[in-house]
Amino acid sequence: MTNDPIPARLAALKTTPTPELKTQWRELFDSEPPPFNRRYLESRLAYRIQELAYGGLKPETVRRLERLGEELDGGDRTKSRIRADRDRPIAGTRLIREWQGVEHVVTVTADGFEWQGRPYKSLSAIARAITGTRWNGLVFFGLKNRRRRT
Repeated sequence: MTNDPIPARLAALKTTPTPELKTQWRELFDSEPPPFNRRYLESRLAYRIQELAYGGLKPETVRRLERLGEELDGGDRTKSRIRADRDRPIAGTRLIREWQGVEHVVTVTADGFEWQGRPYKSLSAIARAITGTRWNGLVFFGLKNRRRRT
């Protein structure tokens, strides 16, 4: 039986203070940590720790993923780096927003959104249906800050 320290390192991530997670990020990725939430940092650090300890993806898996990517973007490397819908969450994501004491759940679908069993093309339309006033849907659901970053 081997004494593998990796599971203990992974478990410790849950209780590690965020500044220390960022320090680990710098050590493991040799770059500044992204401005994402704590759960993102934990999950990426956990993957990286395992990747370094046990090895990364098998070469055939990498080739398969590259082929699938080429099918999606036609082999155009510039397209593979640009998401036209970068503000839109991936299909299956559930957005939850409380408004005047009522919790509203929106599901992102492949061609739009679903709220209360009805399809919608935009989050703004759903925000308007909920509030009765015009809203930027991304702002209403907390996906974008009201103020632009300069």
